Amino acid sequence: PGDPTSPQYFAQAVGDRVLFQVDQSTLTPEAQAILRGQAQWLLTNTDYLAVIEGHADERGTSEYNVALGARRANAVREFLIAQGVPDSRMRTI
Repeated sequence: PGDPTSPQYFAQAVGDRVLFQVDQSTLTPEAQAILRGQAQWLLTNTDYLAVIEGHADERGTSEYNVALGARRANAVREFLIAQGVPDSRMRTI
């Protein structure tokens, strides 16, 4: 975890997830701050690819939650692209 180029460092120091408000896919200011750090780390550590997973809780139907997770993952991907991370280095689940 002490190696700033390691995935462990990324998870612990930069943060490997962002949270959304209930039933929302809009990035909060806190999420944007974490994503700026993630983008900087990815731009510095070009050997890594990013896998973006969108999740939702179980309050709605399965179909709704899958779509919400997809919107959330896309919001993160678009933000990282806007920060300069190449789309080719990301995979969205």
